[in-house]
Amino acid sequence: MSPARRRRAVLALQERLGFSERRACRLAGQHRYTQRHSVAVADDDAALRAALRTFSRRRPRRGYRQAHQHLLDQGWSINRKRTQRLWREEGLRVPAKRRKRQRRGDSTIPGDRLRAEHPDHVWAFDFQWDVTEDGRAVKLLYIVDEFTREALAMEAERRIDADRVVDVLDRIVRQQGRRPEFVRCDNGPEMTSNALRDWCRFSRTGAAFIEPGSPWENPFVESFNSRVRDELLAVESFSCLTEAKVMVEDFRHDYNANRPHRAHRMKTPAAFAEDWKTPHRAAPASAELHDRYAIAPFNAGGSLTLQVPTNHQLSKQVDR
Repeated sequence: MSPARRRRAVLALQERLGFSERRACRLAGQHRYTQRHSVAVADDDAALRAALRTFSRRRPRRGYRQAHQHLLDQGWSINRKRTQRLWREEGLRVPAKRRKRQRRGDSTIPGDRLRAEHPDHVWAFDFQWDVTEDGRAVKLLYIVDEFTREALAMEAERRIDADRVVDVLDRIVRQQGRRPEFVRCDNGPEMTSNALRDWCRFSRTGAAFIEPGSPWENPFVESFNSRVRDELLAVESFSCLTEAKVMVEDFRHDYNANRPHRAHRMKTPAAFAEDWKTPHRAAPASAELHDRYAIAPFNAGGSLTLQVPTNHQLSKQVDR
């Protein structure tokens, strides 16, 4: 029990049972000096509590860690433990969660051994279902980069088949100029279809199918599913399919640009992807030098020495 709660217990014993302060403190296990100590309230306490309540109203499915990062981004200088204490005192809690689905494809690499090591190494995708206000079903397709946690695409349609999945993948490749080395998915009919198998073969992309009934083998997109369900689908009602498409796309942009991840040291997916690219932009030039001059890739902090190959065409003509 905290000193504040013991203080209230001592006061209750004094008021209701008429105990002296000495006796009430002994029964409650509170030191008399602690009982008499006046609690100092920080000058910014009221404004900080108001900021936390505002964040909780705007993001009802996010906890105190996300709130703390939001306060830091807003310019507050605050300790994480203080944020947690005020969050609890204000009664701001995230409600408990809920549950999810399964068939079989041919993997080019075991799914349980595949781990994303750089952007566009592994893309994972999955489906979710919701309904509009008229009771008609809405099928949602999510495609996530496992390394950066970026939501590359979120599609909402009445019906999404294998051809539609391939169209979305082609659109990402065309518009964003990126292509995966592997795709990870479950064994649904859209994933095990010939259309997706042909797309993987023509684009030279490997496939990693998880075991049937084992969603934990596809953890990143499953975690993303949970975030979408908690922060969007469970709190919003779609009047029509067009509204669902607009809100889903807005959520994708907001997720990539404004939702920090603990795995990225509280950076957003977009910021993490940009920071990761910065030290790797010299890699293509380094690889080209290696191919042309047969030397190791240069070190940005050292000096670059070019070694001219001995089998140059001009030297062959002189030798003749």
